[in-house]
Amino acid sequence: MPMRKTPFAIKPRKAVPHEFVLDAIAELAPETRPMFGCLAVYVKEKIVLILRDKPGSAADNGVWLATTKEHHESLRAEFSQMRSIEVLGKKVTGWQVIPADAPDFEEAALRACELVVARDPRIGKLRGGAKKAAQKRVKSGGKRRS
Repeated sequence: MPMRKTPFAIKPRKAVPHEFVLDAIAELAPETRPMFGCLAVYVKEKIVLILRDKPGSAADNGVWLATTKEHHESLRAEFSQMRSIEVLGKKVTGWQVIPADAPDFEEAALRACELVVARDPRIGKLRGGAKKAAQKRVKSGGKRRS
């Protein structure tokens, strides 16, 4: 059969950055979604990681950890190269990066995956909708509305 010309261009899919991370947490059946030109990784109701490999501002390439400031010190004890995301424009952010150019990047990224698999409470933030539902339950005294 002769091939027909398509009336629209098909955009090729981008390669998954740091794909070994998804392999390491595959048992959790993670979901991925594009976010800010990166790949957001969700486990159930939480965003846990963002995988980034973009030309241009390569300083923030690597594995981003969804965390909060209260956990920075304890996580830094495990990830010596971890730092706040520069592209967000703040000196300290909840999001932390294990930089792709760190000498121990793959080892550190795999350690982060172990923490995700172990459901370490220091990594992960509720999705927008799940966060709002949790806040509503707190305000209503934990009661769910039917």
